[in-house]
Amino acid sequence: MNLSTLDWTIIILFFAAFLFIGLTVSRKAGSSSKEFFLSGRNMPWWLLGVSMVATTFSADTPNLVTDIVRQNGVAGNWVWWAFLITGMLTVFVYAKLWRKSGVVTDLEFYEKRYSGKEAAFLRGFRAIYLGVFFNVMIMASVSLAAIKIGEVMFGLEPWKTVVYASIITVAYSSLGGLRGVILTDFLQFIVAMVGSVAAAIYIVNLPEVGGLTALLERPEVSSKLDLIPDFNNRELFVSLLVIPIAVQWWSVWYPGAEPGGGGYIAQRMLSAKDEKNAISATFLFNITHYALRPWPWILIALASIVIYPDLASIQAAFPNISADKLGNDLGYSAMLLTLPKGLLGIVIASLIAAFMSTISTHLNWGSSYVAFDFYQRFIKPDASEKELVNVGRISTVVLMVLAGLFALVLTNAYQAFQILLSIGAGTGSIFILRWFWWRISAYSEITGMVISFILALLFTENIGPETLTSISVDNKLLLSVGITTVSWVLVTLLTKPTDAKTLADFFNLVKPYGKGWNGYKQIADDNNITLEDGVGRPSVDILAMFLGIVIVYSALFSVGQIIYGNLGLGLGLLAIALASSLVLRGIWKKLTF
Repeated sequence: MNLSTLDWTIIILFFAAFLFIGLTVSRKAGSSSKEFFLSGRNMPWWLLGVSMVATTFSADTPNLVTDIVRQNGVAGNWVWWAFLITGMLTVFVYAKLWRKSGVVTDLEFYEKRYSGKEAAFLRGFRAIYLGVFFNVMIMASVSLAAIKIGEVMFGLEPWKTVVYASIITVAYSSLGGLRGVILTDFLQFIVAMVGSVAAAIYIVNLPEVGGLTALLERPEVSSKLDLIPDFNNRELFVSLLVIPIAVQWWSVWYPGAEPGGGGYIAQRMLSAKDEKNAISATFLFNITHYALRPWPWILIALASIVIYPDLASIQAAFPNISADKLGNDLGYSAMLLTLPKGLLGIVIASLIAAFMSTISTHLNWGSSYVAFDFYQRFIKPDASEKELVNVGRISTVVLMVLAGLFALVLTNAYQAFQILLSIGAGTGSIFILRWFWWRISAYSEITGMVISFILALLFTENIGPETLTSISVDNKLLLSVGITTVSWVLVTLLTKPTDAKTLADFFNLVKPYGKGWNGYKQIADDNNITLEDGVGRPSVDILAMFLGIVIVYSALFSVGQIIYGNLGLGLGLLAIALASSLVLRGIWKKLTF
């Protein structure tokens, strides 16, 4: 691909801006560990919300959506749209709890909520398991997208793409800490949105596509337009809608959509000025992530069906693509080659932005686990602030190297998505209930983590027995969730609970509501342990959560129906979104902060 001088100028200026931001805030970022990993806990809601959105707008997301649309149609996106439910639960229930906890990382939670050596073990093990192993898998899937973009658009060998894409990201991430990440995220989000929208408009109007109306009327495209899976196809309906809505959202741990919050979402909430900013930031993230961004990607995916109807046509157009990287997710990158000069530079810059924003967040998040929850907690408790920052910076480099190596093994975005879902299957319910049921202990979490991981291995081809690996993906998920959930609940009831003092300290710190603490309140009363009254009205919070879900889904489908030409239905859905927003605004003051 030949880039014009204008394209190269846009890309170079983009890189220069990132490095400038990293260098500008590097001195302040290095002043303390909390500044490096939490940006001083003084970030405003709008900046944090945009940062969360930019992080989830990774280079592999358009590829994943394209893969889904080409195979299962627009309705196939319910596999990730369903995570809005847990997103809104985080907004109105868990954001304030995380902010009240006062922890530096979400793993510090373990030794505030649980007691004994098992709590310390859980914190240390999760630091390496999530911060290194799991985090590397996430970054590898993002790097895989960069590899495919590099192959299609630049003809680069995979290893060269990984090296080129990583250098500047590692540079500004290690220099600027979370503050640098958040500030660059703001710029990256603007460029990414402009690029994706402009690309969608241009591609839909290509002569080969014929404009929006012609695109939607093509038989090979019209069959992909349903927003709800066809009920007559019972198997597909259950797979694409029922399981994600009924099971997946609450049972599966997935980055950016963790039940009960957690990961880099918790890191952003913990860096907010206060509880109000934490809630508002997470609400903005969910609205933008689900309602604003998907349609440009979906339109490009639909247009790719016209130009590249199957894998053979993609292979014919790009014969140099390695066989193990050929997949439907390449349709997105392939369509971008049709863009004109200038716009091509913006779109390439937007893809670079998507890659860098996600990778930089995961590098900072993962290195915070290594520095605080492993190095300081178990290796050198008296480590200085400067030393913790240096450990974080070294970890940033090591994590990127490991992710780049693993990316060379993966083949497609959907494969990586399914791997991540399978490893976390069944653990989500623990993360939701541990705040509100006093009986859950460190043993509960250890059990869930171990069982889900073992099951993921048993269900993986070339590792587990054929009788298990041959089971359908949906049944694997259901079995994993069922077995893991039963296992951790039994272990919870059969093992000793967290000690009374730790529970009292935790309860008085976060003041959770609900009846799940009633059993402990009786124990505390018998032992003269003072507990402060829990605050909040669960009915108000759940109502706010429901309204948030209605707002986002109505807005998402309103845009879709208007694009499809169904103006009346689109405006009706928009009216529902606006009416729900007014009701939510009316009860906002009743939410407990």
